[in-house]
Amino acid sequence: MAWALKLPLTDEVIESGLVQDFDASLSGIGQELGAGAYSMSDVLALPIFKQEESNLPPDSENKILPFQYVLCAATSPAIKLHDETLTYLNQGQSYEIRMLDNRKMGELPEITGKMVKSIIRVVFHDRRLQYTEHQQLEGWRWNRPGDRILDLDIPMSVGMVDPRANPTQLNTVEFLWDPSKRTSVFIQVHCISTEFTMRKHGGEKGVPFRIQIDTFKENDGEEYTEHQHSASCQVKVFKPKGADRKQKTDREKMEKRAPQEKEKYQPSYETTILTECSPWPEVTYGSGHKHANLLPAATPQDAQQWLHRNRFSPFCRLFTNFSGADLLKLTREDVIQICGPADGIRLFNALKGRVVRPRLTVYVCQESQQAREQQQKHENGDTASSTFFVYHAIYLEDLTAVELTEKIAQLFNISPRQISQIFKQGPTGIHVLVSDEMIQNFQDEVCFVLDTMKAETNDGYHIILK
Repeated sequence: MAWALKLPLTDEVIESGLVQDFDASLSGIGQELGAGAYSMSDVLALPIFKQEESNLPPDSENKILPFQYVLCAATSPAIKLHDETLTYLNQGQSYEIRMLDNRKMGELPEITGKMVKSIIRVVFHDRRLQYTEHQQLEGWRWNRPGDRILDLDIPMSVGMVDPRANPTQLNTVEFLWDPSKRTSVFIQVHCISTEFTMRKHGGEKGVPFRIQIDTFKENDGEEYTEHQHSASCQVKVFKPKGADRKQKTDREKMEKRAPQEKEKYQPSYETTILTECSPWPEVTYGSGHKHANLLPAATPQDAQQWLHRNRFSPFCRLFTNFSGADLLKLTREDVIQICGPADGIRLFNALKGRVVRPRLTVYVCQESQQAREQQQKHENGDTASSTFFVYHAIYLEDLTAVELTEKIAQLFNISPRQISQIFKQGPTGIHVLVSDEMIQNFQDEVCFVLDTMKAETNDGYHIILK
């Protein structure tokens, strides 16, 4: 759960906010997918943990984190007591994040008088969107060419050194700062929560994002790669002034509730404290690194990295002392009991290297001039000629035209923006626009030859499925 409070911050309140365990709060995120929340006491009672109990990480109550980040935006009053706070932001508005040094005297002397590097990201809160993050962000890039999801407001920021925004990472910014000096960073989020909803007919409930900050110190090679601290909070982004209206609406709804009902909800605080979490996994899309099988010889540190890369960060603390061999010994029932049905099945399949069968498999081949000539010879009765087509498999999960467009573009290494429409060749050679409903009615393992036709209105092409 993220905590928020009114400034100025007292030492007691800061320490109270810091001891909350963000990893544990994520245990219920996947409940809409069928995952049940679990408690540490229930998990530790399992037979498989009897021998590991003494090796579990110490409780975070005595842990003081080196840094603290405070987002200067009010939390919603319509959040129940045990839920994570939610903060509303306006699109494009500059919001201050205060970077605070929370070390006690003598702690981490190796960073005293030195710079640290922080990376700020806007990422998805919903796991279903996390799994397709790369495609989601690429889709946003195509619809908003030249725009960024996250920007730094450099003129308003204080204490920030060497700010950078990688042009290929639209949702990430980074900078150096000196913990001993006052540092306030102002950020602007340019995407809105409804841009990533499935239906776009107006009035949809927007998806929540996370603002996450990862901080690193220098290693012996003077590179900022040694992780020090990570924290995040949940936000929703609205069109300009929309966050203010939503905050007002939530406040009015709470005022109408009975006093005993109000006690079930958190108060609204003027600022939001980002709460400790696992570092964001550095994933190279398109490589096999992310889904590489976990080996029995993997050390506990290797196993932790594998869990991070495969988006099992909420369970890293639970499996702190597990080697690759320990994890691979877990049965399907063990993992489901620990992680809940949805995440348990996913983790078990990942551990065993099993790939969930796609909902639809389509085989496609790109038609070439040589293939056309071979086909023409065959139709003219030249039996000696044979046509050899190389087909590629496309695996679909969502069964949508957008997904098919992305997969075809990825297969032939082009941008999906270059594909204007996809048509299926119908009776008498007519071109029928491929819709979500049509894809949902494709037979599994159907074969198509792809042809292209120049689009009339832009530089793209139409794809013809023959």
